[in-house]
Amino acid sequence: MYDTILVPTDGSDPANRAVEHAMTLADRYDATIHAMYCVETHRYGEPALSSSAIVLNKLEERGQSMLEDQRERADTLGIDFEWSMCHGRPWEEIQRCCEKIDADLIVIGYQGQSHRREAKIGSVAERVVRTADTPVLTA
Repeated sequence: MYDTILVPTDGSDPANRAVEHAMTLADRYDATIHAMYCVETHRYGEPALSSSAIVLNKLEERGQSMLEDQRERADTLGIDFEWSMCHGRPWEEIQRCCEKIDADLIVIGYQGQSHRREAKIGSVAERVVRTADTPVLTA
């Protein structure tokens, strides 16, 4: 049913639940997980500015560490796992990545780190659900 599952992540609790759910589905359907982490460069300005570059480097390091941890977990479960990092607006980059890898399903947390309102879907998840041509599962 699924060959490639895209799971965007930002380290939030809902994103971590989405990763776990994606791993369960990948195990069940013998699918590959493609995890992605997007550094939201529009929030911090251009990386040429020294303070912005420092912030962006920290975010990249955090994202890479998180994705490597997820890869190790997938390896222990025998799940094929790939990952990528990008810069930009997350919902746009999720769409680009989905098309690039020809994902069959997007599994996304219902809200991310920047969302503070309980029981409300986050703006990234809402835009992905509303605009994706691929089925989207929120966790």
